[in-house]
Amino acid sequence: MLEQLSLLEILTTLLRLVLALLCGGVLGIERGRKKRPAGFRTYMLVCLGAALVMMTNEYICKVYGSGDPARMGAQVISGIGFLGAGTIIVTGHNRVKGLTTAAGLWAAACIGLAIGIGYYSGAIIGCFMIFVAMAALHNIDERVMADTKVLNLYVEFEKLSYIGKFVEYLKERDIKVNDLEITRSNAVDDIGIAALITLRLPKKQPHTSIVNLLNCAEGINFIEEV
Repeated sequence: MLEQLSLLEILTTLLRLVLALLCGGVLGIERGRKKRPAGFRTYMLVCLGAALVMMTNEYICKVYGSGDPARMGAQVISGIGFLGAGTIIVTGHNRVKGLTTAAGLWAAACIGLAIGIGYYSGAIIGCFMIFVAMAALHNIDERVMADTKVLNLYVEFEKLSYIGKFVEYLKERDIKVNDLEITRSNAVDDIGIAALITLRLPKKQPHTSIVNLLNCAEGINFIEEV
């Protein structure tokens, strides 16, 4: 009887850990293809580790007959934030990147906890829905953001005096300046001056056409959406 029970526990442990590897790998593949900071192996390790923590907590409760079966899992939920923060970066143009990857890591940990406690249906359905949100909905998110009235730009000017002329150029086209921050140019020769500008467009329209229009303004060395 003890041998059968031991074998059953081993098979259950193997099933849960393999399922955690698979679910983490599915999410990690999608991030890896987009060259994100956390990819295939990172997601697998996070999901596997979370599952192992939950299984360890369950084992402690069964063997010692005391303790909170969700205590260690709660620490994973809060602790994974430190790993997620490491994937969030600020680019040279003050653009924040990595938020989706960080959220994905947190979600992968949640899937691991569900697998670790034996909630397979919730883990598998959750994995599928998270994958859809990160992969299939990515293009929809980009399309929505590409046609909003708010446009964030990084602009490099030949000299400081051209910033005022650029603002006048915007006003003539009924484009409002919500925010303007003068920053350091990223050009190699370090000539000129740069600015981070938030614009309010008169109506929803493709941002690429607006960028092309503004690129014709006097004194512009470089311009891109951030």
